[in-house]
Amino acid sequence: MASTVQMMSMIRRAAPRLTRNYFTCHHACKPFNASQQSKRLFGTSVPRVSSDGLLSGPSQVASPIANINKSLRSSQQKAKFFPETSDKSVAYWLLGSAASVFGIVVFGGLTRLTESGLSITEWRPVTGSLPPRNVEDWAAEFAKYRSSPEFKLLNPHMTLDEFKSIYYMEWTHRIWGRVVGMSFLLPAAYFIARRKVSAPTAGKIMGIAGLIGFQGFLGWWMVKSGLKDDLFAPGSHPRVSQYRLTAHLGTAFLCYTAMLWNGLSILREHKLLADPQAAVKLFERLRRPELRVFRRSVGALAALVFCTAMSGGLVAGLDAGLIYNEFPYMGLGLTPPKSELFSDFYSHTPDKSDIWWRNALENPSLVQLDHRILATTTFTSVTGLWAYTKFSPALRKMLPVACKKGMHGVVGFVSLQVALGITTLLYLVPLPLASAHQAGSLALLSSVIILGGRTWVPARAARLVNQRLARSAQTSTRPLT
Repeated sequence: MASTVQMMSMIRRAAPRLTRNYFTCHHACKPFNASQQSKRLFGTSVPRVSSDGLLSGPSQVASPIANINKSLRSSQQKAKFFPETSDKSVAYWLLGSAASVFGIVVFGGLTRLTESGLSITEWRPVTGSLPPRNVEDWAAEFAKYRSSPEFKLLNPHMTLDEFKSIYYMEWTHRIWGRVVGMSFLLPAAYFIARRKVSAPTAGKIMGIAGLIGFQGFLGWWMVKSGLKDDLFAPGSHPRVSQYRLTAHLGTAFLCYTAMLWNGLSILREHKLLADPQAAVKLFERLRRPELRVFRRSVGALAALVFCTAMSGGLVAGLDAGLIYNEFPYMGLGLTPPKSELFSDFYSHTPDKSDIWWRNALENPSLVQLDHRILATTTFTSVTGLWAYTKFSPALRKMLPVACKKGMHGVVGFVSLQVALGITTLLYLVPLPLASAHQAGSLALLSSVIILGGRTWVPARAARLVNQRLARSAQTSTRPLT
């Protein structure tokens, strides 16, 4: 009882000290500050103040939500596999591949001119990579060639040493084709795996790779047409189908053009992004209505040059350059007689409904005339477009200097190509001139493609330039909090 009384007296003495303030949360009674609370919650950057009163830089306030946002941003960046722009090394590799395709096109023309393309009668992509290594191997290969129509009709007296010379020409052409394929596929896989190409460029590279594989198939399909008697008239000159030869040549031209265009586009994209302000001014200038006709004319000129080159493939496949070796006349007039140009001999239907297109594609006289007309049209078009840039006051004022230089290059190449074509015809298709004429067609197409790259506005590069400028504007106008 005494202890209970003593305890009650102690509580009575301590009661005045247990006031209401003792049980009050002073931090909760402070006024609510939304901005300060958001900074604590979302981790907003807060500048630190140094001892001299100057802002020394932002310090990030750590918070769980800020860490979550940071991890989400990093995961989004990892999910974006391809970069915004392709590396310059990809452009140099594409241009080097284009140069290799240019070389194999010229060497393929030499193979055809020396009549070496039918010396290898089998298609062995793997085991055919090595030439015969002993006497028995050479005898076996020569025996296969002796069973071909070309040996029986053209080369019945060919010796083994003569066979070796044409064999090595065709073997080198095939090995070069394999080198082009491997030197493209392996670096392509590396650049894509190392994320050095943009997504659109990766798709284009895969398309070019498929085109290279298709080109190899077309090459054997073309050679196969010259190994069977049923694909050409009995007793005629054994040759490959002019249709398949033109398809093989056209695919090579497309492959080369794709490599050249994409390589130049990557380099131009880097140049434009290096100075976005100047790029915007250039785009505004190229989009002017005064240049609309010129831009469209360059595109039409590229298509015309390609069609003229393909008609040259028909001329080569039919050996049409060995007739009417004079210029500008063809016999007694500018054109042969109509009965010769549209002969019933080339029609395969009783009603003669195919006489027009079969003569245009199979009659050497009409094929050569078509090539002359297309070549003359190309030269006239280039000359007219150059005169338009030279004597039109509006175009002369608005056209950039790079476009003017490109136009001068096209004029030079088309003049050289016309001179090579005429001399090749007059001198009965000698090997050096004919090879130079084929190389000239590809060089002329290259000059037109380069001119187009300087004239046409690249849509993707323009979009990237606008995005770069927008990001720069956001960075410069972002307030410091």
